[in-house]
Amino acid sequence: MLLFFNENQQVEELAKVEYINWDINPEILNIFGLSLRYYGLLFVGGIVLCGHILNRIFIKEQIPVEHLQKLAMYAIIGIFAGARFGHCLFYEPEYYLTHLLEMFLPIHQKANGGYVFIGYQGLASHGGAIGLIIAIIIYTIRTKESIIKTFDLIALVAPLGGCFIRLANLMNSEIIGLPTNKPWGFIFARVDFLPRHPAQLYEAIIYLLIFGLLYFYLYRFQQLRIGNGLFFGLCLVSIFTARFLIEFVKERQVGFESAMKFDMGQLLSLPFILTGIMFILYGLSQKKKYST
Repeated sequence: MLLFFNENQQVEELAKVEYINWDINPEILNIFGLSLRYYGLLFVGGIVLCGHILNRIFIKEQIPVEHLQKLAMYAIIGIFAGARFGHCLFYEPEYYLTHLLEMFLPIHQKANGGYVFIGYQGLASHGGAIGLIIAIIIYTIRTKESIIKTFDLIALVAPLGGCFIRLANLMNSEIIGLPTNKPWGFIFARVDFLPRHPAQLYEAIIYLLIFGLLYFYLYRFQQLRIGNGLFFGLCLVSIFTARFLIEFVKERQVGFESAMKFDMGQLLSLPFILTGIMFILYGLSQKKKYST
């Protein structure tokens, strides 16, 4: 952790700067025990918006729109299952491998041996990405669509989905940043009273910019063709490079990471970056062939 503050410095810094006090209740409303939360609203909203954009792309690319329904179904299952299993196996394997039921169900074992419903707490974006890739492979086998073209299709909207997820993390006051004395520091009042980097917001903004670059500039304005893997490669490299760098201003998520030079999020990002570079090189070679 960055040690910007001792007890006296903290008081002095807080007196000098007006930080952003973030004390949002994650729960929008609760009716008869049924909770509506910002996280779920943003998660579903991101999926719906991505689906709407993909619908327009499918029409433009003359892909049967009914295939989009299958892709959406496989993608949602793949993302959620991958994110859940990814968290359990990447970050807390010792616990979940001895509590297998909790890996699959939104429950937690109490000290007396009973169970309590807690919802799914713990989703890993790298696991979600792996789950999505597996879902795309299954989709292309079932529909006979080009796997590389489908990767490119998903790459056009994936950064927008990531933006919504990080905004959901912000509303939950989770995945917080390290303490900072920057004027844009957030005080996550539900965590502590130190001004911190709003790491979730950093990622959300960068992912939105990546979406703008890929979809609006390269696909719509430059009219680059999909199907050679270039969009998929650019998506992987840009998203996971951003993730790797932003991890330097994040709090470590689990205890064992404190002894690591690079945290789990950074280590898991490296294979995606290398894979993205390979797809970029392949896509550029194919693009050259198309232009000759």
